[in-house]
Amino acid sequence: MSIRKKFDLSAYFVVGPENTKGRSVAMIIKDVVEAGFTCIQIRSKVASARELIQLTREASEVIAQAGKSDEVVLLVDDRLDVILAAKQQGIKVDGIHVGQDDIPVEVCREYLGEDSIIGLSARTHDIFEYIKTVDVSQIDYFGVGPLHETMTKPDCGVDLDGKVITRSFEEISKIAQISPVPVVVGGGVKLIDIPQLAQTGVDGFFVVSAVSEADDPKQAAVDLVKTWKLYATVGCKDLIEKQVKL
Repeated sequence: MSIRKKFDLSAYFVVGPENTKGRSVAMIIKDVVEAGFTCIQIRSKVASARELIQLTREASEVIAQAGKSDEVVLLVDDRLDVILAAKQQGIKVDGIHVGQDDIPVEVCREYLGEDSIIGLSARTHDIFEYIKTVDVSQIDYFGVGPLHETMTKPDCGVDLDGKVITRSFEEISKIAQISPVPVVVGGGVKLIDIPQLAQTGVDGFFVVSAVSEADDPKQAAVDLVKTWKLYATVGCKDLIEKQVKL
């Protein structure tokens, strides 16, 4: 079965060399894969195409060595050229994530084929109308955010007036209800946000610095996955009871 038909967005890690405090990208990816993360995205605005291809190769190898090539999705942000070059070199990469101003989804689908995963950052302004009306025939999930302003990607959530719009849990719940495709939420997400976020009905969370800049990336990843699984499977009454116990 194509991974596109069974991929899991619940724990989604975005990383590039500028996010790791000088530590190995591959080693941190190894940590998060072992911790139970289900999706890895290679994203960098400073790395060259060759560097991105190498990072993609290392990430693919880490996932394979963990025996999770059929479970953990590997995506590259924006760079269709990098993905095509990686595939030509025999690197297993599962798809692309694009923003509104990146290469069009239709072009990505044409070049990557029907088995590849394509994620799209949902438009910041008029997001509710957009999600209800956009043609989703070529995309597999929406990335939504930010939950909080974040220095990792300062332009995340910038609207037409140049202001950053963050999303409340109430708004995120509404987005989850109306979206015709899975939704993953990020942008400044921390461990403390996971219980509420898991209750909104979205399909997962994405993080960068909460793991990549942590003193112990593996433990941070374990805590995020464990907390998501705990709260994504309980009802509101159970949630209150768990919070009281904590």
